[in-house]
Amino acid sequence: MLPTFTQFASTLEGFAPLLLRGVWVTLQLALLSLLLGLAFGLIGAGAKLSRVRTLRVCAQLYTTLIRGVPDLLLMLFIFYGVQTGLSRLTQALGWAYIEIDPFAAGVLTLGFIYGAYFTETFRGSLLAVPRGQFQAAKALGMTFSQGFVHVIFPQMMRFALPGLGNNWMVLLKATALVSIIGLADLVKVAQLAGKSSQQLLAFLILAGLIYLLLSSISNAILRWLARRYGAGVQEASR
Repeated sequence: MLPTFTQFASTLEGFAPLLLRGVWVTLQLALLSLLLGLAFGLIGAGAKLSRVRTLRVCAQLYTTLIRGVPDLLLMLFIFYGVQTGLSRLTQALGWAYIEIDPFAAGVLTLGFIYGAYFTETFRGSLLAVPRGQFQAAKALGMTFSQGFVHVIFPQMMRFALPGLGNNWMVLLKATALVSIIGLADLVKVAQLAGKSSQQLLAFLILAGLIYLLLSSISNAILRWLARRYGAGVQEASR
C-alpha cells in the first residue's frame, strides 16, 4: 500500500541528500560512458571502413560480440571476472592487491558496450556523406584531421543524431545495471531508502519519475542539436 503524500514527503526529506547523490552518480556515469562510447564508436567505424582487412575483421568481431551478449552478463564479467583474474595475477607476481573501482568498471563496461552501437551509427552516417566532400576538403588544402573536423563531422552528425539519440536514451537507463556491483546510483539509493523506510514502491516510482525527467531534458537537447546540425539543410530547402 502506498503512503499518503504527507507521509512520503516527511520520509523523503530525510533521504533527499542521499537521492541527490544517487542522481549525480547516475549522471556522471552516463555522461562519461557516453564520451567513452563515442570514442570507441569513432574508432570502430574508422576500422570498419578501413582498407586494412585485419582492422575490419576486429571491428566486426567487436560489434558482433557486444550486440550478442547481454549487458548484465558483460557487467558481471568485467567487474567480477577481471577482478578475479587481476587478483590471481598480482598474487602470482607478489604485487599488492589491486581492487577494481565499481564506478570505473561501470564507465568502462557501458562505454565499451555502447561503443559497439555507436560504431554502426557512425559507419552509416559516414557512408551517407557524399564522397565529394572528402575530395573538396582536400582540394582546399586541409589536412585529414582539419577536413574531418570542419567538413565531414558536421555533415556526419546530421545523419548520426537520430541513432545517437536513441542509444543515449538506452544508455541512460542502462546505468541502473551498476547497482548490481554495489555502486550507489539512483536505483541503488532508491532501493536502500525504500527498504529502510518500508516505502519501497514509493521510492521506486520516484526513481522512475527522475529517469523520465532526465529523458525529457535529453530529448530537448537532442532537438536543439538536430536544429543546429540541420540548419544549413533547412536554409537550402527554402
